[in-house]
Amino acid sequence: MILSSLRRYLYYGLLFLLFVFGAWAERSGFIETMLEYEEDVIYLAVEHMKLTLISGGLAVLIGVPLGILLSRPAARGFAENGMQILNIGTTVPTLALLALSMSFLGIGNGPAIFGLLVATLLPIVRNSYTGLLAVPAHLKEAAEGMGMTARQMLWKVELPNALYVILAGIRTALAINVGTAPLAFLIGGTSLGELIFTGIAVDDQAMMLSGAIPTALLAIMVDFVLGVLTFILVSKGVNPLRQR
Repeated sequence: MILSSLRRYLYYGLLFLLFVFGAWAERSGFIETMLEYEEDVIYLAVEHMKLTLISGGLAVLIGVPLGILLSRPAARGFAENGMQILNIGTTVPTLALLALSMSFLGIGNGPAIFGLLVATLLPIVRNSYTGLLAVPAHLKEAAEGMGMTARQMLWKVELPNALYVILAGIRTALAINVGTAPLAFLIGGTSLGELIFTGIAVDDQAMMLSGAIPTALLAIMVDFVLGVLTFILVSKGVNPLRQR
């Protein structure tokens, strides 16, 4: 009940803020000024999403199997130590991480993709690891009693029950990725950061917001799409979003 009311208040608050911003933008002529950058916004938004999809896709392909590997009984002894190594990618400031990538890989989209991959890897690995460890023991015992092998147990019992937590980690990681990708411009990557940082450099607020607003909208869109995907893929029994 309280959560439902909070969501309603947040929804109405967001609508109010959008109304205020729209009224201000219309009266100040800000919208017309931003439309001057329409072609740049479309091109850079596509390139921005390419960076996110490539680096985020690689992070998922590496992070989920790594989380599964660390959750296996044979790896429990060094799993947390391995997680602390991955934590370095989160501890180091993103800009410094991108600068280090540039020093090894040069400039361009290559080092940007590598830096974004490292920066967003930990949430995926951590949630995959934690989700698999949280699978109830009685489910594993029942599967073992039915004669399932370790591989069958992983695919038919553990992963389905851990899927909600795993997807939550992917959702968080990709939202961070979209919001961090503008920094790729500083090392030669192509992203909406080109408008943001150029606008700051020349003191052009319209140019800056022409990059910042689409970046925020892309992050919201990615989060929404993954939220819907989670609702569809995760069964009712393990998905809190479906429980009423």
